[in-house]
Amino acid sequence: MKIVVAIVALLAAAAQAAPPPSTGERLAATCTGCHGTNGNPAGTALPALAGQPKEALLASLKAFKEGSRPATIMTQLAKGYTDEQLEQIAAWFAAQKGAQR
Repeated sequence: MKIVVAIVALLAAAAQAAPPPSTGERLAATCTGCHGTNGNPAGTALPALAGQPKEALLASLKAFKEGSRPATIMTQLAKGYTDEQLEQIAAWFAAQKGAQR
């Protein structure tokens, strides 16, 4: 009986544990220092990324990477990712809920 209770308790604890972060979330962690947690910055100086269309985010990231969109730091950061990684970052931010501004 004690074993059954222990197993049930263990399964309940495992069910409540947060899932590991997705690849997109792990890659996007670099962005949150400027663009805020989940892509919702504290102020209005930087754009919110949360809830933006994936295609628009990806186009911006690729333009930064190629140098066709001028920026101070984004060009350098974007060059450090593969196109597949940029797609994962864009998808993750697109799936986040945008905050009211």
